[in-house]
Amino acid sequence: MSQKERETERLALQGGLKAVTKIEGKGEPKIGIEEFMALAKRFGFKETALDRIRQVVTEEGIGSGPFLANYYSGLPESCVQAFERVCRETFGTKYAVGVSSGTGALHSSFAAAGVGAGKEVICPAIGFYATSAAVVMANGVPVFCDVDESLGMDPAKIEALITERTVALAPTHVMGNVCRMDAIMAVARKHNLKVIEDCAQACGGRYKGQLVGTFGDLGCFSISAYKIVGGGEGGLVITNDERLWDRVNCLAEGGGLWRPVRFAKPRYEGELFVGGNYRMSEMEGAVDTVQMQKMEQTVDRFRGVKRRVTEQLKTYREIVPQMANDAEGEVGYSLRFYPADVALGKTLVEALQAEGINAGSRCGQHRDDWHIYYDMTPLHYHHQFSGGACGTGCARSAHRGPHPTYFRGACPVADDLFDRVINIGLNQWHSETDCDNIARGITKVLDAFCTRDPKGRSWR
Repeated sequence: MSQKERETERLALQGGLKAVTKIEGKGEPKIGIEEFMALAKRFGFKETALDRIRQVVTEEGIGSGPFLANYYSGLPESCVQAFERVCRETFGTKYAVGVSSGTGALHSSFAAAGVGAGKEVICPAIGFYATSAAVVMANGVPVFCDVDESLGMDPAKIEALITERTVALAPTHVMGNVCRMDAIMAVARKHNLKVIEDCAQACGGRYKGQLVGTFGDLGCFSISAYKIVGGGEGGLVITNDERLWDRVNCLAEGGGLWRPVRFAKPRYEGELFVGGNYRMSEMEGAVDTVQMQKMEQTVDRFRGVKRRVTEQLKTYREIVPQMANDAEGEVGYSLRFYPADVALGKTLVEALQAEGINAGSRCGQHRDDWHIYYDMTPLHYHHQFSGGACGTGCARSAHRGPHPTYFRGACPVADDLFDRVINIGLNQWHSETDCDNIARGITKVLDAFCTRDPKGRSWR
């Protein structure tokens, strides 16, 4: 064997030659030009524009391509970290966690707050199904509280629902309106209950000058294309409590991925438990950072539109405008009122639509809707996704009293208001002329079928 052969065979650790000195194979980036073009196409550019974009991207080159997960982004601050920073600055909280959806935010928060087998969470009778569903996902039991004429949880009806199993309240700021958070917090603190605010439909809303989501122990948001803020599907949890932040992360981040030393033993009792993955992607974080920075301007436009419309409306004997807990603080993307009865409501909706106004109502007709407690059908079966009984019926449940009812009749105020309420959708981009025409159309219709009454409830 020659000297060169001996050196080749000798281990590099023993002074021999390395077997691999360079890699010749060159591949395409995992996320490259075609992925970039798919996004550009999603923005709706014409083919001629797409050709120009492709030319620029090809000439510039895309290197090894971006890494679109929160961890190992290679940036001083990942897009998700930037989103969380902007949220902390916007809401003035110590902690913010970007997650994959509003439902993920709620599930993580209920787990963080100690919801578990047989533990009860008081939820509003009106509000999207995700709130109560997330309670069940945490193996808890949703108990529905009736509402007042704001369509939010009625603080006066909470205490009657509290039992030794109750661990939390979940007030929901419904459809841009805001709850009476001072009264709700007073009940919660009196009974030592956690408060998880569901702000999915009211991001940017304020109650007595304070942003919703900052009253409770945890604030949950849906940051999505369907909501005030968001571009795709995302969520957010905010809190000032470090232990709750730890626990939210524990469920949302695989049971400990966020920790300073990932595989270290628990730093305190109860820190670690089995978690999943509600992680926000870099793509979502990049878009939602921009979206969150637009929040105040977006909400201000909605408020301005609603103010201009309602300032022109008269009051009527047969019409009760939705109660505003804070007219200046609500988001204001819709105008709602209650006619005296369903028959009048049907007449008004038909007439408003004929005037070109975006009005709608159930008008007493039962149409399935996951915004009202008795239509949240999966809750009726008390089954978890594994096929076994959950919450109220599971063998591990600490629940020993009568099971909550999820059928119509349990919350009579919600039943009545949800049937009668008329909703008029408003757009942040309505011009002053649009607002004036909408106000004129509403007045025209209400004057035709109702009686003006200067003592009626104000629209503001």
